[in-house]
Parts: sequence; structure tokens; C-alpha cells
Amino acid sequence: MLARSFKGGEVMLRWVVLALLIGFCASAGDKKVKTKAKTQSLARGWGNAISWAKSYEEALAKAFNSKKPVMVIHHLPDCPHSQALKKAFVADKTVQKMAKGDFIMLNVVEETADSNLAPDGYYVPRIVFVDPSLTVRADITGKNSGYRYSYNPGDMQLLVKNMKKAKKLLPSKQHIEL
Repeated sequence: MLARSFKGGEVMLRWVVLALLIGFCASAGDKKVKTKAKTQSLARGWGNAISWAKSYEEALAKAFNSKKPVMVIHHLPDCPHSQALKKAFVADKTVQKMAKGDFIMLNVVEETADSNLAPDGYYVPRIVFVDPSLTVRADITGKNSGYRYSYNPGDMQLLVKNMKKAKKLLPSKQHIEL
């Protein structure tokens, strides 16, 4: 009888170990999901391989220290124009490569306190460049005269051209000082 109760304890111990193992594996999987979601929240679907600044202030500090320009993308998650531009932005390999290596990237869904980032008004989507001297590049625009800093999904070649232009500093008289 003693042997039978010992065998029952051994079976119970196996079940406890199995339950602990399953619980451990499940909790490890949860941590990975949470970490991935945190990374994606800064990208907001604009390119997960790109390092995104958390705030406008952080982007300006990184630009100043790295001597790289900032690309600020203003958008709204429920705006169909923003969604279409995002899809084209992600699909263009040249844009993604330049954004990843040559720029401090920031995408915002809420307006910043700096009115210089809205030279012709508050609308979305719009893309504004800031050079490493912390000056808004008002000279770098899209092709729409009514919304000068807007881009359409078909404007990726123009965006690449403007990204190249943003990498070059201009004399200070052509800048809007922050």
C-alpha cells in the first residue's frame, strides 16, 4: 500500500511540473509580444526597421548631435489619405533605406507646440524636414500648391528627391528659424 501511494505522488509531481512548465512558457511568450508591440507603437506602421524618435524634442536633440536632418511625418490613424501615404512609404525600398540610415525619423499623430512645423496650416498627411541646425526647411515641398507639404502615394520619387535635398544644408536666409 505504501508503494501505491508513493506512485500516486510521483504522478501528481509530474502534473505539477508540467503545469509549471506550461505556465512558464506562456508567460515568456507574453513578454515577447509586449516588447514587439512597444516597438511597433513608435513606428505606427511607417517602417518597423526604422529607428523612430519618441518626441519632437528628442528628434531635435538627435539631429543636433548626429548632424542628420529630421523628417517629421504628421498623420492620423483613421485618415484615408494618411493610410494610403503610409502604404506607399513602406512599399518604397529607397524611401525606407534613406529613412533608416540618413534621417532622424518622427511620426506624430498630435500636433507639436512648434508652429514652424505647420508653415501653411495644420493638415494631414504632411511631411516637414528640419535640418541639423534645428531649422525647418520651408523650401522643401510637395507638388500640391494648396497643401505645400503634402504628398500623395504616387509622389514617392518626389519624396526621395526631397529627402536628398534635405540632406544638404542651405544658407541660413532660406530657413525658418525655430
